Amino acid sequence: MTDPDSTSPAAPRRRAVKWIIAGALGLVAIVLGGILLYVFVLNDSPAALDTADLNDALVSTVPDTTVGSTIPASSAPVEADPAPTDTTATGEFDGDWAPTDASEFGYRVDEVLAGISTTAVGRSNEIAGALTIEGTTATTVDIEVPIDSIKSDSALRDGRFAGDIMNSTEFPTATFQLTEPIEFGTIPTDGEQVTATATGDLTLRGVTNSVTFEVTAQTTDGRIGVLGSIPVVFADYGIDNPSFGQVKTEDDGLVEFVLVFERKG
Repeated sequence: MTDPDSTSPAAPRRRAVKWIIAGALGLVAIVLGGILLYVFVLNDSPAALDTADLNDALVSTVPDTTVGSTIPASSAPVEADPAPTDTTATGEFDGDWAPTDASEFGYRVDEVLAGISTTAVGRSNEIAGALTIEGTTATTVDIEVPIDSIKSDSALRDGRFAGDIMNSTEFPTATFQLTEPIEFGTIPTDGEQVTATATGDLTLRGVTNSVTFEVTAQTTDGRIGVLGSIPVVFADYGIDNPSFGQVKTEDDGLVEFVLVFERKG
């Protein structure tokens, strides 16, 4: 039997239409497959920072004095470990502290990528600032983070974040400054966590708003760690909704952080 498509004058046009449709469907499948691959395989957005991250950040900064030792085990003198210092009783936490590179500060924003829900996360450990402790009270907290240092798992997202969204050329830093003392009520014993309420000024893209949020503090081996997250409505900071193309973003997000402090000087 003769194929009517092969004999009809319109056959080449019909075949071209079929190829166009097939190509379009193939392109859609490739794009959708790429989105699914990114969301479920390549997307490396970390989970929200929590109390386990606070503990891990403090523990990870403990120096390992056994690594790289050049003294043979057979000849090294055996000495008893010194008794731990009771910093709670001696008031050793009073004074000024500075953040270390074990700290993390960044954003968390829910997205919908071509109909599939995901989360954008960017973080930095390039953090400057100060913490002052008097008794059981944090009297000063100043934090400054370069916008260009906040990175996610996507270079494209990072470029838009530092560019159109946050305008890091004109507003190069995000800052937080405590405006009311944080009263913890007690200095936590080593490894213990306590919670309190913090109030201060958060500045993003040159706009400052007063914010109040819960923080969790922990002390480990003479260091201080603080965990917290701050809800942010983009419009409150003059930030346009960052939706772009197939990426639809919520109108709000979180600033989240784990800060690890060591004594200054």
